[in-house]
Amino acid sequence: MKKINFYILLITLFSLSQLFAQKVLTLEESKQLALQNNAKSKNSKLEIEASRKIRKSAFTNYFPNVSAGGFKWSAEKGLFDIDMQGGNLPVYDGNPVNLQNPTQFAYFPSSTISIWKKGTIGYINAIQPIFTGGRIIYGNKLASLGEDVSELKDKMTEDEILLKTEEQYWLIVSLEEKSRTINKYEELLNRLLLQVEDAYKSGIVMKNDVLKVKLKLSEVQLNKSKLENGRKLAAMAFCQHIGISYDSSLVFKDELEISDLPQSYFVDKNEALKKRVEYSLLEKSVEAEELQTKIKRGEYLPQAAIGISEMYMKFDESKKRTFGMVFGTVSVPISGWWSGSYELQERSIKEEIAENNLKNNSELLLLQIEKSWQDLNDAYKQYLLSKESKTQAEENFKVNEDSYKNGISTVSDLLEAQALLQQTQDQLTEAKANYIVKKTTYLQVTGR
Repeated sequence: MKKINFYILLITLFSLSQLFAQKVLTLEESKQLALQNNAKSKNSKLEIEASRKIRKSAFTNYFPNVSAGGFKWSAEKGLFDIDMQGGNLPVYDGNPVNLQNPTQFAYFPSSTISIWKKGTIGYINAIQPIFTGGRIIYGNKLASLGEDVSELKDKMTEDEILLKTEEQYWLIVSLEEKSRTINKYEELLNRLLLQVEDAYKSGIVMKNDVLKVKLKLSEVQLNKSKLENGRKLAAMAFCQHIGISYDSSLVFKDELEISDLPQSYFVDKNEALKKRVEYSLLEKSVEAEELQTKIKRGEYLPQAAIGISEMYMKFDESKKRTFGMVFGTVSVPISGWWSGSYELQERSIKEEIAENNLKNNSELLLLQIEKSWQDLNDAYKQYLLSKESKTQAEENFKVNEDSYKNGISTVSDLLEAQALLQQTQDQLTEAKANYIVKKTTYLQVTGR
């Protein structure tokens, strides 16, 4: 008795250790892991950060442009030569009367003076744009718009990842549900095989009936093996998607349950359109084209700026000199107005294209919402039909099982009823998973 209790304790402890070793995943936990670890999600976040840097870079254009430079040289000979002719130079003898008519002279020979044989020049400039045709203002708006677009694309990426997570999660749950169904079917066949073998030994049935049950059992075991392999591959793909290592003991906690009618999720498609990320991106596209047109127009307007400059100069053996100055610049791109007129016309055409895309794609989004709503209703109808078929298959199996026990029906009839029951149970499982995925899809395409 003590040995029996000891073995029971060991079995219990082993079962508990296996239970605690299992890693349980809910759907919400899976979604969070996917958003944290999925490569597309990570890259999408990096795109936002990159666009944020571009916006900050564009903001610096409001501030003065400061530049500095210098030049130092030492030449073989001077850059300039000054020739001085020789001759007699009057000499002042101290008598003011002789200033007009000098009487004494000194001879000065001709010579050549070479200058700027070496020198150093340095400068620092600061130029503040005053008017640039609005290009700085519109450039900053375009950079901010780019950041908004990156955030919207990140939301689209999140929606895609979450939808794929749900699809894969419910696929695995449905495969596990099918595994339980096929295990029950296998148990039924094993019990039936024992009954048929006993009946054959008693001479009640022919050996052919035994072979039929064994053949069906072999078929079920093969399908069971395929199902287990499919479940393993699906779980491995799911783990890769959410960024965790594959674990054969992984348990998916959520179950296939349908509690709400499709009508509880319905919203007007025109109202839902405004909440779509895709619609917001189309609007941003139109706005971006308008800003680019304004920037292009600014290139052909006068440009004005003011600046200050500080310079340092030293040539040959002379003393160094420093001086500063304030200056202003105005430029008018006169020669560019001709070609600019055609470029602005091109920009106008691109704005019109963006407007057409907004209208056309908005209509396509409305069609997508409508189709998603119809798919959700069809999926619910399929669920109800599958549920009813399963109920009928259960009743049919019960009748055939009673008939077989009473010797009214054959083994073939009972096997057919069992196969039909398994088929309807699998169809119901698929219908449940399909409805849940269609519900998620409808919520996404309506901006929820």
